[in-house]
Amino acid sequence: MVALYRFARSADDLADEGDATPAQRLHALAAYDAALDEIGRGGRPATPPFPALADAVRAHALPLAPMHDLVSAFRQDVTVARYATFDDLRDYCRRSADPVGRLVLALYRADAPGNLAWSDAICTGLQLVNFWQDVAIDWRKDRVYVPLEDLARFGVPLATIAAGRADDAWRALMAFEVGRARSLLEAGRPLVAALPRRLGLELAAVIAGGLRICARIDAVGGDVFAHRPTLGARDWCVVAYHALLTRRAVRRAR
Repeated sequence: MVALYRFARSADDLADEGDATPAQRLHALAAYDAALDEIGRGGRPATPPFPALADAVRAHALPLAPMHDLVSAFRQDVTVARYATFDDLRDYCRRSADPVGRLVLALYRADAPGNLAWSDAICTGLQLVNFWQDVAIDWRKDRVYVPLEDLARFGVPLATIAAGRADDAWRALMAFEVGRARSLLEAGRPLVAALPRRLGLELAAVIAGGLRICARIDAVGGDVFAHRPTLGARDWCVVAYHALLTRRAVRRAR
């Protein structure tokens, strides 16, 4: 898990952090793809984080395709700042979020097709929650993850985001987007009972945390400009409680 985290974290930082030019970022990410290819040929690249990653891949028979997907998503972060449709955004999430769940399932030998589908729903749902939570932060990076088709449908111009104005149209849009994320998290809930006990409990807590952020966004009427939703100590108590309830309820349903 540590090797996977260090790989994903360092690649993400190449796309987002520091003062490198877009060309330099893309060149560095291409080197990540090349290192993954070397691991696939049985090699052990010398530059961190790849020695530990190569060892983990071999020890646990981890697939390389999800790692390549992550790198492709990070490359997209360098070149794409707007998403025309939800399908476009969903494809990005398929490569930026879903691979994480797929790699964890592979690590635990729990990557049956049904489990992968549930995992994808949860990971995409969590990614969407993060997008809606961070609309203002992303705008300062010149990124908008709310699909342009949705902005048009609800009559919300980009000027609304620029001004941080939570008017009625924006509130309706955020209620729609939060509902979309919530539906995905709920759709993946059966995965909780399909996993070993500890991992299932951890996943139940992750889902509960995502749903709690959704509730926080709803509670402020979608005004994520003035009130970035976060979880405090009381929220984590609620998350733990709902995680236990989820684990028990899903197991009884089976």
